[in-house]
Amino acid sequence: MDILNNVVIGFSTALTATNIFYCFIGVFLGTLLGALPGIGALAAVSMLLPLTIGLDATTALVMLAGVYYGSEYGGSTASILLNLPGTPTNAVTCLDGYPMAKQGKAGIALFSTTMASFFGGSVGIIALYALAPFLAQWAIAFGPSEYFALMVLGLVAAAVTQDSPLKGLAMVVVGMLLGTVGTDVDSGVARYHFGLFELRDGISFIALAMGIFGVSEILHSLRDAGGAPEVQNVTLRSMIPSREEWKSSRMPTVRGTIIGGAFGVLPGIGSTVATFISYALEKRLAKDPSRFGKGAIEGIVSPEAANNAGAQTAFIPTLSLGIPGSATMAVMLGTLIMNGIAPGPQLMMTHPEVVWGLAASFWVGNVLLVILNVPMIGLWVRLLRVPYHLLYPAIIILICIGTYTIRSSVFDIMLVLLFGVAGYWLRLLRFHLAPVLIGFILGPMIEENFRRAMLFARGDFTAIVARPLSGVALAICVALILWAVYRAIRPAQPVSA
Repeated sequence: MDILNNVVIGFSTALTATNIFYCFIGVFLGTLLGALPGIGALAAVSMLLPLTIGLDATTALVMLAGVYYGSEYGGSTASILLNLPGTPTNAVTCLDGYPMAKQGKAGIALFSTTMASFFGGSVGIIALYALAPFLAQWAIAFGPSEYFALMVLGLVAAAVTQDSPLKGLAMVVVGMLLGTVGTDVDSGVARYHFGLFELRDGISFIALAMGIFGVSEILHSLRDAGGAPEVQNVTLRSMIPSREEWKSSRMPTVRGTIIGGAFGVLPGIGSTVATFISYALEKRLAKDPSRFGKGAIEGIVSPEAANNAGAQTAFIPTLSLGIPGSATMAVMLGTLIMNGIAPGPQLMMTHPEVVWGLAASFWVGNVLLVILNVPMIGLWVRLLRVPYHLLYPAIIILICIGTYTIRSSVFDIMLVLLFGVAGYWLRLLRFHLAPVLIGFILGPMIEENFRRAMLFARGDFTAIVARPLSGVALAICVALILWAVYRAIRPAQPVSA
């Protein structure tokens, strides 16, 4: 009965004219930016964040969520047509999507990814409705010790799942240090402002997100970008799969959805791991594994279903616990905080219209995705023909304008450019940037809950460790850090003959 009430609350909120309009804007702009090689979901959400200023929390989240899963789909367009993945998630789609395009089946590949994305996203939404209230109700009993331990676990998990765990941990620390800049809430002392008045209120969340992800992604893409690429035309008639292709894609879509939904719930893991696992599973289950990499339709529908299912279920820990499942979810939490709403298990009771209106908008957005991407595929093809050296500078100008309009601060524009250049160089040094934003969001929350926990424990840290849940979470953190150190020193060991 509670689920039914939540559905009613959600759709009564999501189906207002304002929320439908902004959901459409988010899905459209997300697909547009996601189709550009090198942008990706995180950069797209960061770039469009200023557009939500002045909107209420529900409408802002509805729009950003539309950008999120719209760009997740849009990334597959460039992967299939150009063999240019915007993110690691889209890289899996390249393996069989581009060979299908070279065989003249680009339309079938694009249509199949749309249907797989819709199915995976729909199942992920059902999981959100079913699991989020249960998890939030369980989390109400948490104290500051449990919150502190779980947030630390989320940070460590986000770091050690990177290619280089130690670099991931270093980026988490950088994010936490950036989060300490500004006036301390408890003491009123300004910290690490270096005499700059603009830093007394802390570093702008929008400036950090747009610079380190938006500008750095564009600079990195411009380094390798040339003129306008050759893209084949795609017609609506060419998008209809054969009966055999329909049959071959059904079960892979289901399996990918299950894998993506399961991995999306885990903080720090994300859907990238799920897409690779789903692809590997389909290749192992195939009667002829040699087809993979040469245009197997199973190789695109399963990862795409996993990607979109994971994108939806990543909202479960974000909305029920206040712990972001990915860097994009950290942007969502930042949007809540900017609107004066505290994330956490109380969110579903204090602002049910925000949580369930957002969840219902996912279905609206998924339907809009199908409506947009099937008949408008010609638009995305023409967009990919625009020379990158003309397109990307225009986006940077829009980023600067959007940043300035928020606080009318030239200093924030300088921060965007500074973080953009820093992010670009960190990418060249093979540092992952996502942990920076997660550390920036969770760092102040960890500090606040740690102080409360130590007050309750009268300065005795062992009292935190002695609590069952917080003790287990911190033990897992230690194990993950030791595993990261082991992975870092293992290649240096001599190999016996």
